[in-house]
Amino acid sequence: MDAPRWVLHVDLDQFIAAVEVLRRPELKGQPVVVGGSGDPTQRAVVATASYEAREFGVHSGMPLRTAAKRCPDAVFLPADGPAYEAASAQVMETLREFPVVVEVMGWDEAFVETHTDDPESVAREIQDAVRERTRLACSVGIGDNKLRAKLATGFGKPAGVFRLTEDNWWDVMGDRTTDALWGIGTKTARKLTDLGIHTVKELAAADPYALADRLGPTMGPWFRRLARGADNSPVVGTPYVPRSRSRETTFQQNLTDWDVVRTEIVGLARRVAEDVRSEGRPAVRVGVKVRFAPFRTLTRSVGLPAPTSDVAAIEAGALAALEKFESRRPVRLLGVRAEFETT
Repeated sequence: MDAPRWVLHVDLDQFIAAVEVLRRPELKGQPVVVGGSGDPTQRAVVATASYEAREFGVHSGMPLRTAAKRCPDAVFLPADGPAYEAASAQVMETLREFPVVVEVMGWDEAFVETHTDDPESVAREIQDAVRERTRLACSVGIGDNKLRAKLATGFGKPAGVFRLTEDNWWDVMGDRTTDALWGIGTKTARKLTDLGIHTVKELAAADPYALADRLGPTMGPWFRRLARGADNSPVVGTPYVPRSRSRETTFQQNLTDWDVVRTEIVGLARRVAEDVRSEGRPAVRVGVKVRFAPFRTLTRSVGLPAPTSDVAAIEAGALAALEKFESRRPVRLLGVRAEFETT
């Protein structure tokens, strides 16, 4: 009889901070914050924080200045994308040496499909191999599908293994708030609360028609399926291919002149267009991100007339997306993203 199918979610612990500590062993055990140029007096956000820094309430996406206030003794370091890409590639190569299917989800995580009678043993073998090859620690969630494996990882951190399946789903997840589910954020959880739905168990038992009415005919029923741990998506072993290329910049002084904003968008669009041409795949959509002072972020996008790598076309798309913003309030951050066609 064939061994049962399992999905493992491999998640590198505090990945970016861990890479930096490997390069600077004297930082082990210290609060480390990575982001921007590494200067907490400048405008930038936290890319990641070590577990020691997280104990002070520092988290990804937080302004560096806020992080410095919460943890004044933290070591602040600049982000080094190429170093993280190299470390990630080494980890993924290690995973592919196992007789499994590997679906890369980003720098620091991947799904692994395996057929075995002992998934915990496979998980620990993966942890040992990653640690031996890269000196990085990872947590592994074991599930009977991708959703449960992803959620299981959180219960295994740091550097542990946890199994979450249909058998223990309600015991582990039933009384947790709805935002404990992968795919439900604060805003959706608030809408569910307005419906009198507070827990995963309550969402699983909710009226699907009421959910569809409040959250949409597609998303409402989907959230109910999430609450039941249902997921039939496959683990796809095709090579990871970026879906977009983007560039952004944070301004140390707010931009108040919209002509200057347009000039900055053109500059970012040109850099993105260069990335698109280097990628060798045409863009089909261009998006613009604007973070207004003090910290409200909005995005707008437009489809391009045809797939293209042309600089002028991407610039025009970015400017068209920018014009969709009605507000002319001071701007602290701008970003441009080119999206590739998905197959």
